[in-house]
Amino acid sequence: MKTIQVTMDEPLLERLDRLLACTGKARSAFIREAVEEALATIEEAEMDRRHAAGYERFPPRPDEFDWPVDTKAWEEM
Repeated sequence: MKTIQVTMDEPLLERLDRLLACTGKARSAFIREAVEEALATIEEAEMDRRHAAGYERFPPRPDEFDWPVDTKAWEEM
């Protein structure tokens, strides 16, 4: 793991420390988890954007998702 410096204004740091005092979690662990969550959120949003853009470029045909339904399979349940 690599050590980095993070600059934070005093009010934000105080809020963080108050929260961490209740949880017992270290600053570095909290910040690391927050960055991981933020990156995952951003990456998921980018995948959603790319997925939507793909459908805009290549929209599905009207019958593309019209698969035949085997009603007999449902009757047996």
